Amino acid sequence: MDIWSLPRSRLGELIALLRARGYDVVGPTPRDGAIVYDSIESDAELPVGLGDEQSPGQYRVVPRDDGAVFGFAAGPGSFKRAFHVPEERLYRVQREGKTLRFVPEPVAPRKVALLGARGCDLSALRVLDRVLEGDRYRDERYAARRSEVLLIAVHCGSPSSTCFCSSMGTGPRAGGPWDLALTELTSGEHRFVVETGSPIGLALVRELGLLTASTLDKIHAAKVPVVAAQRITRRLEADGLGARLAKNLDHPRFAQVAERCLACANCTQVCPTCFCTTIEDFTDLDGAGAERRRRWDSCFNPEFSYIHGGPVRPSTRARYRQWMTHKLSSWHEQFGSSGCVGCGRCITWCPVGIDITEEARAIASAGTSEKAT
Repeated sequence: MDIWSLPRSRLGELIALLRARGYDVVGPTPRDGAIVYDSIESDAELPVGLGDEQSPGQYRVVPRDDGAVFGFAAGPGSFKRAFHVPEERLYRVQREGKTLRFVPEPVAPRKVALLGARGCDLSALRVLDRVLEGDRYRDERYAARRSEVLLIAVHCGSPSSTCFCSSMGTGPRAGGPWDLALTELTSGEHRFVVETGSPIGLALVRELGLLTASTLDKIHAAKVPVVAAQRITRRLEADGLGARLAKNLDHPRFAQVAERCLACANCTQVCPTCFCTTIEDFTDLDGAGAERRRRWDSCFNPEFSYIHGGPVRPSTRARYRQWMTHKLSSWHEQFGSSGCVGCGRCITWCPVGIDITEEARAIASAGTSEKAT
């Protein structure tokens, strides 16, 4: 694999080239006090010189003195929303005389280039692909949006205190497949070491006329994710975790965490792998038409498990247990992998700072199941 050098001053050329090829470039941009992912038109919209500080229940954007472009960790959003959209209309129903005509809402064709995808977010997309494309209940709308996507990964050098990707095997180095992967070097001349992972990625490098990276830059770039991994202090011992949690479903810790949990659903809204939705129907006031819409939902909402007579999981304790054990245990049974990628978003964006690594460790370490009080 050839490795190339992209000067920081030419990053805008890469974005312009992608747009010229018809791609909607989705990358990080500062907005409303956070760094989020959205469509961008130039490198001027990137979070240049910005980083973040994160801890349980706390997040803030802070300036950096090195002018880094990707010097931040996972923010409140993820690339999930580009494909598994927060809300959409599925179809309209129109009354025509005595008959009803159903008109499906088409998915507009769109070429998407994801710029700055970290290892955790790429892993999350692979998890979603397995759930929404590779399962027997295939989501055709999701599949259509994922049909033409170009991936430009970034090997992470700026993990937050809530990250635990290294113990989940999802980072800091971004696992493939990707088309291009960037490692940012800010010492000396600000530049990116570029790896190619596909014919499209190689074509982009050649069109930009990039030069081969120096041996010294290759060495420096290889060290970036290694040093980042050494800075990650949170861990989740994933080996055998699902089975251990399944044996402790009545552990008193679930009741203890429920006393703090607000059931606000923040953790599920920021999670890059949560995929639950609900369906809502709306009827025109004159009765001439109606529409069906789908939007994100959460297993923390009481109505989510409602059946005739009431919800299956009426308590916060039951809903927290469902979320954690599905993510870390029964997801393996359903889809063959963990539903967690170690991004730490659920820890940062929990208003009361509940830490899934701490709770899972406490529950899974119990030798036998204990009855909750």
